[in-house]
Amino acid sequence: MAPRERIIIPLDMPDLARARAMATALAPHVGAMKVGLELFNAAGLPALSELVATGARVFYDAKLHDIPNTVAGAVRAVTAAVPGLWMINVHTTGGSAMMAAAVEAAKGAEHSPLVIGVTVLTSLDAQQLRDELSVSCTPAEQVVRLAELAQRCGLDGVVASPLEAAAIRAACGPDFLIVTPGVRPAGSDMGDQRRATTPRQAVDNGSDYLVIGRPITGAADPVAAARAIAEELA
Repeated sequence: MAPRERIIIPLDMPDLARARAMATALAPHVGAMKVGLELFNAAGLPALSELVATGARVFYDAKLHDIPNTVAGAVRAVTAAVPGLWMINVHTTGGSAMMAAAVEAAKGAEHSPLVIGVTVLTSLDAQQLRDELSVSCTPAEQVVRLAELAQRCGLDGVVASPLEAAAIRAACGPDFLIVTPGVRPAGSDMGDQRRATTPRQAVDNGSDYLVIGRPITGAADPVAAARAIAEELA
């Protein structure tokens, strides 16, 4: 794919007007737009519908995590309300029945979106996993374990740190999508990211798509920032 197509812009903004302006400016320079919890809770389904109507690829970062019946119902509802969604995600820690239900619901839609699974949030490190969540293995081992489970359940890919991308690729093969947040150009503020790399390193590790927010959306010139990252990837 073209370098710019790897870039997913998270429209983490408190209102649709600001998200619309950012999406309009960046659409020619990136591959997709991500609507997450902040924008969705501020603007609701119109945020998804309006972006899909522009022809953009839209990733609904829903992070669904509930009993299988509820998650399946949520997937059916959003795909019926917003035909043409490109991608939606669930938490892999919801388990195999929940993930399988999400996949089945998505396949039943007229325009079936890709379904991917969140593994271990990039804001978590090994100490937090061990001390707070009682996960005794390393982040990489936990991520690969969850990625393999997601693949067995029929998901199209996972969300994971770029630090685990190579291990996922080795375990799950070349066709399993890897979407990576925690991507920061060299010299950028890491913010709340604990497991991060540069865009070039992420792709070299095996990532397909890079979720890059504040280094682009918070830049003085977001278009120039997006172009610079695409040039680095080229």
